[in-house]
Amino acid sequence: MGGPTDTPLHDERLQDLFRDGVVVEDIPTLFPLLRGRGLLRAFSALFHGGEAQVLLRLLVLRTLGGRTHATEWTPQEIRDHLAFVDAVKLDTVVQRLKDHELLVYDGETQRYRVGLPGRKALAALAVMLEFENDDDDGLGYLTAQLAAGQAVGRVSVDELGHLLSRLTELKDDFDRAVLSGSEHRIRHAAERLDSVWTWVEKGTEVVAGITVKEDLEPAAHRLAQAVGRAQSALLSQAGTFQRELNKIDQHRVHLGRTGLSSSDLVGWLRAQDVDALASFEDGQLLLPLPAPFIHDQIALDVAEFELLERERLAAETTALPGAEQTPDTADLAMDEEDLRFLGEWHAELAAIVTPRELSDTLIGDDYALSAYRLSLLGLLGDPESAALEGGTADLARLPLALEIEPRLIDTDLPQIARVSAGRLRPRDTAKDTPDA
Repeated sequence: MGGPTDTPLHDERLQDLFRDGVVVEDIPTLFPLLRGRGLLRAFSALFHGGEAQVLLRLLVLRTLGGRTHATEWTPQEIRDHLAFVDAVKLDTVVQRLKDHELLVYDGETQRYRVGLPGRKALAALAVMLEFENDDDDGLGYLTAQLAAGQAVGRVSVDELGHLLSRLTELKDDFDRAVLSGSEHRIRHAAERLDSVWTWVEKGTEVVAGITVKEDLEPAAHRLAQAVGRAQSALLSQAGTFQRELNKIDQHRVHLGRTGLSSSDLVGWLRAQDVDALASFEDGQLLLPLPAPFIHDQIALDVAEFELLERERLAAETTALPGAEQTPDTADLAMDEEDLRFLGEWHAELAAIVTPRELSDTLIGDDYALSAYRLSLLGLLGDPESAALEGGTADLARLPLALEIEPRLIDTDLPQIARVSAGRLRPRDTAKDTPDA
């Protein structure tokens, strides 16, 4: 067994496990482990080595820590109380526990007692062992840890995270059981939910008490709310299981008038071992198969695939076309903008020297051309449009002003019944300025 020669954990050895440039103390998830290094050394001393050695150390520590009326032990009391253990092995274990402060030796009284790290290790071990047999899904232990912290006013973010992760895993398992459509898996999932129901309800009470705390840190509060939602989803799973089982029951096949169903048969077959299932085959299959087992429709489908579809797949061309060079943008055909109507309209307006009525100015071959001309009149005198380049800018710079009255007049324009009364005036004779 290991003794005092075991090498403790050092920063230098731990640093060698990480890449160059990484500082161990700067890793947030590692910092709590470094802070609790003393307690971790105690656990390492307990659990390092083979299973037999670990069990012997735990036996000795639990025996010495289990006496409540007298917590101190003389060396002879230890040997007498554990006389069924080999004396040399017992001395080695006691020395190892003492070297790692799991046991403390008082030189004045010459007695042993369990050290503080040993008490913490025993308390943690006792809680885990208590839930080992009655809590296969782990909710009992995790909920108990959370409830204990909440009772003393210390809510651990890690414990909330572990509980949330376990609830999420259970929900995923239950969802997969429902999606499988298997009665066996759904019933098994329902039994699992039944076994953890008490702990889910207890967890709901604990989380409700946590969320009402005003001094709870934001991260813990968010986790507590997420745990509450996960617990609610888990509690609603029972109704989902029952609905799926009802659907399966509607499609259950009954075997004659025996009262047995296909589910009963499947359940009975699951209970048989491999040898019993293999024995059912004896004498049931005869080779070669007799002709009645050959179905003509299936044979035709297979023949059609072999003679037609397979040939089509073989002849099908799935190769991709070869790559082509991307054309240069200079080689692309560009459509020139048709500004013929704009040029003609500009020349006509530039020739105006006396006021002209709007109805005479909008004359066009159709409605579209008249509407186009009317839309361009709004650019006259516009300083922003006049500051640009192009045909519309030239139109905006013409020395003309547009006057429109709030009434409509009849007109002879093509496809236009009425138009606003108004006129175009040379700007020097206009009544309003360009900005009016």
